[in-house]
Amino acid sequence: MAVYPGYLTKAQQDELRETAKAITAPGKGILAADESTGTMGKRLANINVENAEENRRAYRELLFTAGADLSKYISGVILFHETLYQKSADGTPLPKLLQDLGIIPGIKVDKGVVPLMGTDGETTTQGLDGLGQRCKEYKADGARFAKWRCTIKIQGDKLPSHLSMLENANVLARYAVICQQNGLVPIVEPEIFCDGDHDLATCQRVTEQTLSYTYKALMDHHVFLEGSLLKPNMVTPGQSHTAKKYTPVDIAFATVTALRRTVPAAVPGICFLSGGQSEEDASVNLDAINKCAQALGQPWSLTFSYGRALQASVLKAWNGKTENVATAQAELLKRAKANSEAATGKYEGGVKSAAAGETLFVANHSY
Repeated sequence: MAVYPGYLTKAQQDELRETAKAITAPGKGILAADESTGTMGKRLANINVENAEENRRAYRELLFTAGADLSKYISGVILFHETLYQKSADGTPLPKLLQDLGIIPGIKVDKGVVPLMGTDGETTTQGLDGLGQRCKEYKADGARFAKWRCTIKIQGDKLPSHLSMLENANVLARYAVICQQNGLVPIVEPEIFCDGDHDLATCQRVTEQTLSYTYKALMDHHVFLEGSLLKPNMVTPGQSHTAKKYTPVDIAFATVTALRRTVPAAVPGICFLSGGQSEEDASVNLDAINKCAQALGQPWSLTFSYGRALQASVLKAWNGKTENVATAQAELLKRAKANSEAATGKYEGGVKSAAAGETLFVANHSY
C-alpha cells in the first residue's frame, strides 16, 4: 500500500479544526454575502437602486453594522473579493467590522460555472488557476475560510451524468486541499439545483450519489476533514413538482437520511444553503432537520449558510434609503435569530418579516 506524507503540520490542523468548530458553534450560522457584482446588480435592480460600487458598499456596511446582537446568531460571513477590500463610511475596513464583533470573515474563491464539454448542458466550476496565491493573500488580508460552489442538475433519468458528478467532486477536492495548504477552512458546496419537477425521492437519491462522489474525491486528495465544512442543498422536490405536497418532516427525514449515509463523522459541521426557499420555509425546514437529527443522533452540527433567505427582507426594507437602515438591520437580526433557533431545533415558526413568505427561487441560479 502506498504511503503518503502529511502536508499539514499539527499546528495547521489545529488552526483549521478550531476555525471550523467556531463557524458551526451551537446556534450560529453563516451569512452568505458573496454575491458577485452582476448578481448584486439584480438584487439592487429589484429595489430600483443603481448597481454602483458605493451602493454595494453601503449595503454591505448596513449588514455588518447591525449591532452586537448579530454575533449571537452569525459566526461567519462569506465575502466577495470586492467587499474584502472595501471600507465603511468612517474608513474602517469592512472585514474589521466583522472581526470586532467576533464574526469570522470568509471569501468566495471560485470564478463561476462554465459548460462541461461532453455533457448535456451540465457545468463545472473555474478558478483553480492561481488559487494557491489568491488563498495566501486572502488569509493575509483577514479571511479564515473560503467557499467554492459547484452545481448539479436533475433531469429525468438523464442527469446528473457520471462525468458531471466525477468532475465536480474532483474540482471541489482540489480546491479544498489548496485552501487548507494556505490556512483557509474550505466550505465544500455541491449544490443540486431545485429546478425541475422531480419528486423528493429522486432528490434524495441524487444527493446521496453526489455526496458519495464528493467525499470519495476529498479522501483521494487527502483533505483534512476535521478542518472542512459542507454546504449542501436540503433534500426537496423540484420547484415544478405538483403531484404531492411534502411536509417539513418529510424533507427533514429525507435530508438527514441522505447525510447519514454519505457524510463522514469527522466533518464538524454542515451549513445548508437555502436553495430558493422562502425565508420562512428555510427556517422551518432547518428546524425540522435538527429535530429529526436529534431524534436519530448525528455527529455534526447542522446549521445555515443563507444568502437570499437572510437578505430578502433586509433589501426590501432598506430600499436604498439611508433613513431605512435601522429598519433593515432589524429585519436582518429578526431573521438571523429565527435561523439560530432553527439550528438548535427550537424555532416555533411564524416570525413576520418584510419578505418572509415570498419565493426566492431563481432558475439556474448563479452568483
